[in-house]
Amino acid sequence: MTRSHRNEDRGGEHRWAFNGVEYPTRKLMCEARRAEYARLPAEEGMNFTHAAHAVGVSKRTGKAWRNGRTRATGRNEKPMVDRYRSTMDKPRTLHPRHLSQEERIQIADRLRLGDSVRAIARLPGRDPGTVGREVERNRNPESGGYEPCRARQKAADRLKRPKPRKASEGTRLWDEILAGLRRHWSPEQIANRPRPDLPDNGDTHASVETICQAIYLQARDELKQELKRAMRQGRTARRPQAGQGRKPRFRKPRFRKPRFRKPRFREPMVMISERPPEIEDRAVPGHWEGDLITGSRNKSAIGTLVERTTRFTILPHLPDGHDAEHARQAIIDKMQHLPKLLRNSLTWDQGAELALHKRIGASLDMAVHFRDPPPPRQRGTNENTNGLLRQYFPKGTDPSVYPEDHLDAVAEELNDRPRKTLGFMKPSEKIIELLDAA
Repeated sequence: MTRSHRNEDRGGEHRWAFNGVEYPTRKLMCEARRAEYARLPAEEGMNFTHAAHAVGVSKRTGKAWRNGRTRATGRNEKPMVDRYRSTMDKPRTLHPRHLSQEERIQIADRLRLGDSVRAIARLPGRDPGTVGREVERNRNPESGGYEPCRARQKAADRLKRPKPRKASEGTRLWDEILAGLRRHWSPEQIANRPRPDLPDNGDTHASVETICQAIYLQARDELKQELKRAMRQGRTARRPQAGQGRKPRFRKPRFRKPRFRKPRFREPMVMISERPPEIEDRAVPGHWEGDLITGSRNKSAIGTLVERTTRFTILPHLPDGHDAEHARQAIIDKMQHLPKLLRNSLTWDQGAELALHKRIGASLDMAVHFRDPPPPRQRGTNENTNGLLRQYFPKGTDPSVYPEDHLDAVAEELNDRPRKTLGFMKPSEKIIELLDAA
């Protein structure tokens, strides 16, 4: 506790003492007292009430020192707010979800009155857990009390990040992220794919948010362009998060009323509604969905075949056109080497390329089904795979320029990509697991 008093020496001169130091004039002593009053909250973490008592003035005087006051004589005292703030680190501009200094002062005052945490949280409209964590984290370890200025400083120190980011360039984690992106993996697939070959010490594993920040915030120049090409959507900036920006408009899908249609092919078709029920739950492997990825003006195409249970993908090569005969031959060439366990059925849309579906089914000893005309969602697995393949074959390109070995390499890379729906197993791993269990 600091003290101030007046001494009178033998010569009759007055000596003003404060905190063990003598001053020749009262004005100098008062300035020292005000300086001490400003120092205690900034460096010692005291609140203003305790600081006023420590320098020997009332709480009201301390408030006048902080905010200034107007005297009737016209000798106004300037506020010491600027001087007080100059001794402290400038507070960071925080998100509104963080507690403000006014709220911390309010919490300290209510705690001195003996209010509960739940009652304190009710006044500023905060969650009781927020107030409880604030009090527990920022208590004075010596006195056990909650001091708002010290609490603000401790909270600001925790927000500082003098250390480099976890996924900074040059680290092993950054190399793992780049390797995954170059294989066209998404941040979620990179984060959740088990990696038993890496030590489980936290330095080589990261969350989806950490990976996204590494991609969108740290990448610069040529590296940023490389990551843009590796990302499926080709973005170099993040989309607004939930609750930000304009809300998307959702419209109810409209479909045409069912009407009588002339049969698509001469040979009778087996519709998707007539498929056995075990195909729907994906419990039995060997049921495939197929489609075409067409190029500019539908002049050329690539076939796509996706196994429903494992998401294993095969890309039939169609260099000479995608008419019925070429499509039949390409599908048979790709599927005839599969085990019988993996050749149970094939579901296609009603495209003209499958006009010879009876011959395909007879050659492969598998049933062929067709979806209804309007909704492509009846073949959702294949539609999703086509979207993934557009990363390799953008719209407007000519698929016929790609050789068969390039299609096989793309299919191999896609089958080597972990999938969330498979528990982040790879389709190649899943299909081997099913074959071993058979």
